[in-house]
Amino acid sequence: MSPDTAAVSALPALLSRERAILEFNRRVLAQARRVDVPLLERLRYVCIVSSNMDEFFEVRFADYIEAARQPGAGVSNRDLESVAAEAHAIIDEQYAVFNDEVMPLLQREGIVILNHFDRNEQQRKWVDDFFQKQVRPLLVPVGLDPSHPFPQVANKSLNFIVRLSGRDAFGRENTIAIVKVPRVLPRVIKLPDAIAPKGKQAFVQLTSVIRAHLEELFPGREVEAFSQFRVTRDSDLEVDEDDVINLRQALRSGLTTRHFGQAIRLEVVSTCPPELFEFLLEQFSLPPAALYKVNGPVNLVRLNQLIDQADAPALRFPAFEGAWPQGRLPRQESIFARLRHNDVLLHHPFESFEPVVQFLREAVHDPDVLAIKQTIYRTGSESPLMDLLIEAARRGKEVMAVVELKARFDEEANINWAERLEAVGAQVVYGIVGLKTHAKLLLVTRREEGRLRRYAHLSTGNYNPKTARMYTDVGYLTADPDLTSDADAVFQQLASLGKMKAPKLLLQAPFTLHRRTMQYIAMVGDAAAKGQPARIVAKINALTDVPLIEALIRASQAGAEVDLIVRGACMLPPGIAGVTDRIRVRSVVGRFLEHSRILYFRWGPSEADEALFLSSADWMSRNMFRRIEVAWPIRDAALRQRVIDECLVPYLHDGRDAWTLAPDGSYARVGTDGPSAQHALMQWFTPPVAADA
Repeated sequence: MSPDTAAVSALPALLSRERAILEFNRRVLAQARRVDVPLLERLRYVCIVSSNMDEFFEVRFADYIEAARQPGAGVSNRDLESVAAEAHAIIDEQYAVFNDEVMPLLQREGIVILNHFDRNEQQRKWVDDFFQKQVRPLLVPVGLDPSHPFPQVANKSLNFIVRLSGRDAFGRENTIAIVKVPRVLPRVIKLPDAIAPKGKQAFVQLTSVIRAHLEELFPGREVEAFSQFRVTRDSDLEVDEDDVINLRQALRSGLTTRHFGQAIRLEVVSTCPPELFEFLLEQFSLPPAALYKVNGPVNLVRLNQLIDQADAPALRFPAFEGAWPQGRLPRQESIFARLRHNDVLLHHPFESFEPVVQFLREAVHDPDVLAIKQTIYRTGSESPLMDLLIEAARRGKEVMAVVELKARFDEEANINWAERLEAVGAQVVYGIVGLKTHAKLLLVTRREEGRLRRYAHLSTGNYNPKTARMYTDVGYLTADPDLTSDADAVFQQLASLGKMKAPKLLLQAPFTLHRRTMQYIAMVGDAAAKGQPARIVAKINALTDVPLIEALIRASQAGAEVDLIVRGACMLPPGIAGVTDRIRVRSVVGRFLEHSRILYFRWGPSEADEALFLSSADWMSRNMFRRIEVAWPIRDAALRQRVIDECLVPYLHDGRDAWTLAPDGSYARVGTDGPSAQHALMQWFTPPVAADA
């Protein structure tokens, strides 16, 4: 047996990607149980799990069901049932945390949700008035019969199913009716302080308001049984890019049909009679395993409205504003002038995202700036950066925007920005057919002393000031000629579709990123086999690419030490004796969403034997082969050490927000009273408060 064959035979069975995604949601739900997390934030984590599970069913589980139908796809019905059982267990646990832990504690703090039977006469009168004026005019109950078929029910919309006694106005015995609830109605309503219980903030849920008035919707008939229900549908936007003339127009058309894709999951309340949920399962062509009976509202995401309306600062995380890096980027100086001397690294959200906005603002208002190019992935429906790009085009600058129209669930916002940019003369392209443009690049070309000079911003995260306050990411401002030339070549390729020369510094997917990453891992493995220092530390959001996993295992078996900080799904089973015992995997789940991608390789004793890259890409096949991604090296030794000290070391020593992955795919929290990487970084970047004179 050859050494290569021996290595291959020692590779373990990989963990399930679907279970790994569900395990991540268990870690998020665990945040809702932490006594050191403020109560409203604990409720927010419950809402986040609900949102994550919605996306799991809309996207991942929908694909998993399809794979189970395909012979040879590697997914059996038993696999499908096992994952569905895990999903059921998480959702049951989520509602238990909501009902038995979070809400009773909020009630003690004076924040209450009043059901119909909890409301006094004055409160019921107010709710009735609200229903008659704000809700009733928008409801259209539909009684089902051959001329009134089961209505189209949109993805994740709130609905009621009702069983009625007696006969309708035309003397017929149609017993089932559906009430669709418009999305425009608020799901949580705050009662006026004057009628709230003394010393409390009182809320009512829209479902409770409608439930109390259901019979009014069916005069002359009695409501015998009812239930809220919600259906989750396959929401991947399918567009045959090879067969459309204008991708933007095709996607805009597809947005209207996305809400009515194949049904995947049905949610009803736990008291729903079998007759009603069996009827719904039949209407949506769903098996019994797709039914989720929940003890509470069918959409916990909407309880974010309670969090937003509650007046309780002490029950939220203390406000945190990222610091402006005044020492490295003085506000009173031109950013271009500073970048001519040295690169600037920004660590969000601990440092403000405002310097990135200011970089673009300065470019827009600088008469010597001739051209601005930017990729747009998730920028939001309101964006100062997009407003600045529009202003730049109005001022006559050459503006090129690479707008990714297929950024999932951000398609409509990006289409709108594309149309607004085109309207003022900007050059808008939509990337490459079949590939998502996920790279984060902003390039400015400026005339200086008779020649052109480029400045760039590269980032691990999106050009979105809102998420930059909640996600950890690293941004890099530079005037490095090689790096900016590479960035310009990427934009040229995305616009012209022509071949580009091999970049000097950038690693680019789908061309070189995967291959070069594999080469770096192999170099570390070779060094380990020779007895030299050999280390890999990667901080990423997901690890599911099989060749990369196998390369890491081989390097570790050669003697390399491997530390992986993987926030979400990880299919590599660490800690198997004699197989992966030199690999450690941890996940950090804290106040901020870990989002930065940092890759460190060490293959020898000297400083020349190490490399550190920042990247927009996770270690997933889709990122490596079906997206435009970039990774770039940090060549300045001081900046490289800063990334190590801020983005890797604290997370490897986190003893509060970190979880370790076991060989069987389960996670265990490292501790409860150790250091928190995020908390330490918040303290590090918060300027000390000056003492009173």
